[in-house]
Amino acid sequence: MTLRSWQMVTIVPIVWSHHDTASSIASTDALLCEFPDMLLRSGFSRLAACRLSTTAANTAHVPKVCIVGSGPAGFYAAQQIIKSHETAEVDIYEKLPVPFGLVRFGVAPDHPEVKNCINTFTQTASKNRVTFLGNVDIGSDVTFSQLRQAYHAIILAYGNAKDRTMNIPGEELSGVLSARQFVGWYNGLPEDADLNVNLDVESVAIIGQGNVALDVARILLTPMDMLRKTDIPESVLDCLDKSRVKYVTLIGRRGPQNVAFTIKELREMVNLPGCRPSLIAGDYQHLRDLVPSLPRPRKRLLELLAKTALDTPAPALASAWAAAQKEWRLRFLLSPVEVLAGTDGQTVSGLKLAHNRLQGDGENQRAVQTEETETLECGLVLRSIGYKGIPIDPSLPFDQRTGTIANDNGRVKGENGIYVSGWIGTGPVGVILSTMTSGFTSGKMLVADLNSGQIDGTSARGGKEEILEGLTKKGLRPVTFTDWNRLDKFEVEAGTKLGKPREKVTNVQKMLDITYD
Repeated sequence: MTLRSWQMVTIVPIVWSHHDTASSIASTDALLCEFPDMLLRSGFSRLAACRLSTTAANTAHVPKVCIVGSGPAGFYAAQQIIKSHETAEVDIYEKLPVPFGLVRFGVAPDHPEVKNCINTFTQTASKNRVTFLGNVDIGSDVTFSQLRQAYHAIILAYGNAKDRTMNIPGEELSGVLSARQFVGWYNGLPEDADLNVNLDVESVAIIGQGNVALDVARILLTPMDMLRKTDIPESVLDCLDKSRVKYVTLIGRRGPQNVAFTIKELREMVNLPGCRPSLIAGDYQHLRDLVPSLPRPRKRLLELLAKTALDTPAPALASAWAAAQKEWRLRFLLSPVEVLAGTDGQTVSGLKLAHNRLQGDGENQRAVQTEETETLECGLVLRSIGYKGIPIDPSLPFDQRTGTIANDNGRVKGENGIYVSGWIGTGPVGVILSTMTSGFTSGKMLVADLNSGQIDGTSARGGKEEILEGLTKKGLRPVTFTDWNRLDKFEVEAGTKLGKPREKVTNVQKMLDITYD
């Protein structure tokens, strides 16, 4: 079967008004009886066909909700809506053939416990009032205006797909990559599966000091026997196995009190087998004076940072650090001003850094560049300075500076029945817990607006049946959750043979071949 093609068939959306006669309803019921067979002839599995049509005859006045994006922000919003509203139907659209977004493609592969939320998402997807429709690109396959017409309410939960850049000379060199791309590469994201990552270098510079930066550093420095037990694709493991990387330097604009990573990630780096920290003691002397006045999470983080830099380690840890062949470093008060090219003019040889001074007090401190500079030798530069969203439709209020859709605690400004959940509304902040809160908040607001009449959930809308009709005319077939389960089983079985949780399929066409088999 060719990419996203399916047998052409017209699926008629079934709706009626308050004024339909008994005879028209009876004729509609007759057509509904044929609806599952129509779906079966169109390539859907019997289970998927039944689920797509089971409640069609009884949903004339059921609120129809669409969620764009199947990551945590989308699934948590769906969970809240199904829990809080007795009849609302929720359809989750996803650009890729696979669900779960950043849980599958962003969570570090050596943090499998963080992915346990997939179990909850799977339970939500199995509800009769929830439908997953993958391999559907909102914007090209289906327009936003078509969603407006087909649904009573829409939640945008499609995250941040664009990188923030440094905007400095040399950033275009082949040895400069975004952390987002690198994470996508080692997590099997199809668009990054063929990323050209040159690990035939000894030194790597990472711009940024957040959790993603530490995840990237840890993957670069972790022993192979540990990485082979994760779901990193075999092609990436082969590349990591040949890596010559020994030194990873994480660079921040401000001081150690401003680092954005959390204590869990720092602790993992401190205890990483075969690796030692190389921290400049003078950078941390002042931390112990700051610690007493800080909130507990921040206090514990900076205490560990100061202890690692200033105190003599326990004998076992000291012995491990002495024998380590690899090293990670934290550098502060530095801003990249130029990526230096090698003799071939294409590869990276180093990074020119400006020294900063801090201006202001407390959390309002900002880094101001000075005239003093230094050069850090490195063969690969990874920028980890944040992501931003992209607009899905020109009719929506999009803030180009923040890369978010303008909203008031989840409600899109100037729009009735349109909401945001997760990073497209908040920017790339927090962890899955904060995304869960955002999803729950958006879901609760939507239900409250339905209950108050702010959204008219009684008007006839076509929902997924209307969208499926348009996709059919284009020869496009969505991937259902039942289809995904087939691919999931394939990956897990392939991984079991290799002694790992799963072996991800990283090619979209192969995904479709398996799901549609």
